[in-house]
Amino acid sequence: MYDFHLLHTEGLSRYYPGVRALDAVDFDLAAGEVHVLFGENGAGKSTLISLLAGANNPSAGSIYVRGIAKHFANVHEARTAGISAVFQEFSLIPTLTVAQNLCLGEEPLHNGMLDKQGLLKRAQNSLDELGFEVNASALVATLSRAQQQMVEIAKGLRGQVSVLILDEPTASLTELETTHLFALIGRLKEQGVGIVYISHRMQEIFQIADRVTVLRDGRKVCTVKAAETTHDQLITLMSGRSIEKIYPHIESRPGEVVLEIQNLSTRSGVRNASITARRGEVVGLAGLVGCGKSELLRAAYGLDKVTHGKVSLKGRDHTNASTAQSLKLGYFYLPPDRKHEGLVLGFRSTSNITLHALEGSLKGWGGWLRKKDLKDMAIRAGDQVELTSRNLGKAVGLLSGGNQQKALFAKGLTSNMALYVFDEPTVGVDVGTRSALYEVIKQLCEGGAAVVLISSDLPEVLHLAHRAYVMCSGEVMGELQGNEITESGLLSLFFGTKEGKS
Repeated sequence: MYDFHLLHTEGLSRYYPGVRALDAVDFDLAAGEVHVLFGENGAGKSTLISLLAGANNPSAGSIYVRGIAKHFANVHEARTAGISAVFQEFSLIPTLTVAQNLCLGEEPLHNGMLDKQGLLKRAQNSLDELGFEVNASALVATLSRAQQQMVEIAKGLRGQVSVLILDEPTASLTELETTHLFALIGRLKEQGVGIVYISHRMQEIFQIADRVTVLRDGRKVCTVKAAETTHDQLITLMSGRSIEKIYPHIESRPGEVVLEIQNLSTRSGVRNASITARRGEVVGLAGLVGCGKSELLRAAYGLDKVTHGKVSLKGRDHTNASTAQSLKLGYFYLPPDRKHEGLVLGFRSTSNITLHALEGSLKGWGGWLRKKDLKDMAIRAGDQVELTSRNLGKAVGLLSGGNQQKALFAKGLTSNMALYVFDEPTVGVDVGTRSALYEVIKQLCEGGAAVVLISSDLPEVLHLAHRAYVMCSGEVMGELQGNEITESGLLSLFFGTKEGKS
């Protein structure tokens, strides 16, 4: 039986000029439970956790901790009350070591001087206790994004924590690292810690959630027990539409081979992999995180070195070609990390969208760019991905994650591309944005382009792919087509058993 007096809110609201980001939300968290906040981008999830964590102040309503009303002027006051948040945007200082980040503001002293060895030992012990394989003496700037996520979590667990808020904590983690995180969450629950968890990954919700609160347009729709609801019911509650309307039917009209990869091996661990992609079809590439599916297509695009095998693009040898050559031949690659690889965050959306189209017909007399042509092109591409004109004029770094992903998609719509490779195209975006992006994939495929969909999201591959390859440990385990593409069919290849072999 849960103690529902750990944390609760009454009529919690946050207003901005012309916008109700959060509208009279009642929410409660029990000691020893995982309570998931579920909703589309803009539903109010981030606003709610920012108020609970003291990062923002409510416009109306109250927050209670163990039945006592609290007003947090800042994050420090919330942490003093036992509420700690790990936000999606990292707060680490890259020029400091992991140990310095973990002990910032609480550095151990010896005879009035900084105890460097004590600081390092304390930080390493914290990481080891959590099961995170991170060197406390390493500079944060040298860590992978997954390792930085681990440090953020370790930082969030400093001191006496009774409420832990986790915002998309597995977005950068491998399957093994996610397993370690879930084991940690299990231990925290046993200690009576209440966990507020945000994720767009349905399988995670049903794996760890006790209850789910659904938000829509800043308002609470309902709170349900995870064990008493279904995937489809949550989708309907969140978006107001059935799952059948999320995934469009895409006609399969396979034509000529656009991309052929033969017996490819790379420096990044791909081994003797072979796949093809034809015009008029969606090819799914599935497998666990770290299986090599991204590395295979990145090498074909020119982002990694091919050590063996051949890449053919539109009938030409394209092995170890540059990314510029790939773009020129009509190969568009959408990376999984929009902020570090896909977008220039300080540029406006219009500038990001038209980056690939700054050559050729857009240049007028004397080689000058025609700004009106660029703007018109950005508006047309924005319309295709449902990116509003209001967002086109903003710096892309100021947009929501879903709108950033739309801008990234739009970059590929300003030129006539023969091949579109979408690498984890809907990571961290809501169902409404997914639906809009899936429609773009449908239009591209039915318009005659070849589409490769690299995804760790099984339903995405199940509903959209006409053919699917599964990879494990850098190898292609098998190929499925049409009705063969089932959950059991895909999962049977996920763990290293090739088709036709025991």
